Amino acid sequence: MTDKNDSMKNKLNGMKDKVVGEAKDQYGKATDDKGKQVEGKTQKVKGKAEESYGKATEDNDEHR
Repeated sequence: MTDKNDSMKNKLNGMKDKVVGEAKDQYGKATDDKGKQVEGKTQKVKGKAEESYGKATEDNDEHR
């Protein structure tokens, strides 16, 4: 069983990574920096996964 705070931390960190990743992606597009775009897209995917994990562990804990 995970701690409710851990679930919240995962969700918040995931949201943060999605926002920062989007900013990097957009910056890369604006400056034609393909490396920054890839970095941003990768960070967004990481954020989505972390946020989903946080939601899933929270839902799992609520059903116990």
